[in-house]
Amino acid sequence: MRIAIASDHGGYDQKGPIAAYLEDQGHDVTDFGPHDASSVDYPDYADPVARAVATGKADRGILICGTGIGMALVADKVSGVRAAPIQNVNFAHLFRQHNNGNVLCLSGRFVSLEDNERIIDEFLTTEFEGGRHVARVEKVMREDDPDFGGVAR
Repeated sequence: MRIAIASDHGGYDQKGPIAAYLEDQGHDVTDFGPHDASSVDYPDYADPVARAVATGKADRGILICGTGIGMALVADKVSGVRAAPIQNVNFAHLFRQHNNGNVLCLSGRFVSLEDNERIIDEFLTTEFEGGRHVARVEKVMREDDPDFGGVAR
């Protein structure tokens, strides 16, 4: 699988080991940085990963910041991306199974490397369930359409 990865300074310490972990499993990993632990702005690193996934240059994305929240906010604004901050294996499973999530956002400060590796394993191996979830994901993705005027009530 082609995986795009990036972090900010809050996730930098885990990015290298996670990239190596993925490569050891046979994945093709593209590291979008940063390349040292200096303070950086997370949008500058979340954006290229999200765009790589949205354009099909990567099959999935993994972003790591202090909480995963900031990276998810940025990535999810890119059309075609379904990103979420995930802190446990059960959430990773449901994110893929129900939401067909394609960009995983991890916490480098509050979740251990070992737990993040388990979350990644679940994210990469769980298939989208389809069925009743297809229409729901389609409704989520209509929000990317600038002509969609919102749900009338």
